[in-house]
Amino acid sequence: TPKMLTRKIKLWDINAHITCRLCNGYLIDATTVTECLHTFCRSCLVKYLEENNTCPTCRIVIHQSHPLQYIGHDRTMQDIVYKLVPGLQEAEMKKQREFYHKLGMEVPGDIKGETCSTKQHLDSHRNGETKTDENSNKETSEEKQEEDNDYHRSDEQVSICLECNSSKLRGLKRKWIRCSAQATVLHLKKFIAKKLNLSSFNELDILCNEEILGKDHTLKFVVVTRWRFK
Repeated sequence: TPKMLTRKIKLWDINAHITCRLCNGYLIDATTVTECLHTFCRSCLVKYLEENNTCPTCRIVIHQSHPLQYIGHDRTMQDIVYKLVPGLQEAEMKKQREFYHKLGMEVPGDIKGETCSTKQHLDSHRNGETKTDENSNKETSEEKQEEDNDYHRSDEQVSICLECNSSKLRGLKRKWIRCSAQATVLHLKKFIAKKLNLSSFNELDILCNEEILGKDHTLKFVVVTRWRFK
């Protein structure tokens, strides 16, 4: 029977698979080492790799000089953790909001956006406003279209200067650019390669404070870990 096929599993039994070995907490911004596929919190792993070049779990050498280039965000694992652990995602969002408010900084667009969306949803119910599925779908479609045409302008923005330090490459005519904090180093590489008519973006390295940045790093991550909010 269906009842016999259903087996309840305690969260305790799978904790070892969804916790970070470095902080022993549930994975936040799950990041996986591409060499051995062990996963950790991004902040924990980056801090660890500032002094080491091996995996914290199996001690395999990730890369002799640039281990940060061989780690990547594991969205699937993070989605699993958030679905398995009740209230974890909401608690993490609350901590992030409190963190930015404490620093007197604007809350990033993704967090603020979810907050506003939730508030509007609650307000509509409090006011007794109910909408048919057809109207809801229509509004959702219109909102999505607006988001698609927004080109991430509603995201938190980062202004950066792209200076060329190689005699083999010419510099950009416009070296100052402003873009979403969610953009990655890989996006910048492709942008520069297109502007300089290079055959491949793999010929490029992007550095901050003389340290080569990993292609999966978002600009927000670079600001927080390399530029220290300057």
